[in-house]
Amino acid sequence: MKFEILTIFPDFFRGPLDYGIVRKAREAELIEILIHDLRNFTHDRHRTVDDRPFGGGEGMVLKPEPIFECLESLGVASRDERVKDVATESVVLLSPQGQLFTQAVAQEMMSRERVILICGRYEGVDERVSEHLADREISVGDFVLSGGELGAAIIIDTMSRLIPGALGNAASSQQESFTTGTAPERQEGEPPSSTCGSGGLLDYPHYTRPADFRGMPVPEVLVNGNHDEIRKWRRRCALRKTVQNRPDLLQAAALSEEDRRLLREIEREEL
Repeated sequence: MKFEILTIFPDFFRGPLDYGIVRKAREAELIEILIHDLRNFTHDRHRTVDDRPFGGGEGMVLKPEPIFECLESLGVASRDERVKDVATESVVLLSPQGQLFTQAVAQEMMSRERVILICGRYEGVDERVSEHLADREISVGDFVLSGGELGAAIIIDTMSRLIPGALGNAASSQQESFTTGTAPERQEGEPPSSTCGSGGLLDYPHYTRPADFRGMPVPEVLVNGNHDEIRKWRRRCALRKTVQNRPDLLQAAALSEEDRRLLREIEREEL
């Protein structure tokens, strides 16, 4: 998968994309990341990328010319071609006004072979970029950042984890918070598994050695060797944590009949 970033601060990415899973994915040539400096597509001696908005208002707005010219230089397909189901490219504008970026959105974007991320700055981006260039606007949260660079790094990190081979254990991504779907079914002859897929819920708690740390012991169920009991305990904890911290996730989560029974028990315990 190829990621391309349009930004006025290319040096910003010298740190965030050089560590962890993203670095390993780059080294394994599972992903390619190219960074384009929008100031290289200006035509005045000051390399101007922003201007005051028509109609007045505070702050500066990114101009359309550098963004249009940068995309044109990259040979990106037209917007009409990209919005088709068969499109292999996606042009994304990072914006507080965009669709909320979620694990489901990341999974949907994995159908693209090339993702171009336009990093907004200052008070915003000329609306013609959204109307005629980008096929979607994305926000990484209900808050305002100084620019889209952090958001672009978040999107690349999230999507890189979904690429086959990027994680040491392919099943890990199935057990993480927000992941849709369920854990792979156990094949005949395989030992029982104590893990459970997220199914759109928050992740279950994790513990490691020592078993007793400063008088805080690991829950007994995790050390008794009963994989089915461990799985049920983890699922109950995931449901409880989701009820307490993100009840909105339950509406779209993949809940089994056992999950619904556990939820009823949790609700009774909360009364």
